[in-house]
Amino acid sequence: MDAKGRFMLPSGFRKQLQESDADKFVINRGFEHCLSMYSMNSWNVLSAKIGKLNDFNPKVREFKRLFLNGATIVEVDNAGRILLPKPLYEYAGIKKDMVFSAQGNKVELWDRDAYYNYIQQHTGGFSDLAAEVAGADFLNPFED
Repeated sequence: MDAKGRFMLPSGFRKQLQESDADKFVINRGFEHCLSMYSMNSWNVLSAKIGKLNDFNPKVREFKRLFLNGATIVEVDNAGRILLPKPLYEYAGIKKDMVFSAQGNKVELWDRDAYYNYIQQHTGGFSDLAAEVAGADFLNPFED
């Protein structure tokens, strides 16, 4: 990230996107103090799901406030850069070096040191986590 809060969107990432998804994104606060970046199509699907949650439930209202807090539409400039809003990169503690981590329908943006510290702290229990989250069937691709 440069001194103005801009970062270069990796060209390999842009090539994988549909043309309609390559120039505009939504960035918001993610979990574990990273940022989440969604294509507009992914954001619209997620936003529709969030919109269907029951606002009469206080936990839903709290979730919406926290999750949507700071969600910002950003555009890729002519040089292939995105300007991160200062409150967002401060939330994530991103100073200069950033990790761009693909996560299916989104990309997580992390401060480099925070990302590697997180990975180092959580790698030891990865096997147990995989078994709990994905299950034995998922982990063995050779069985039907």
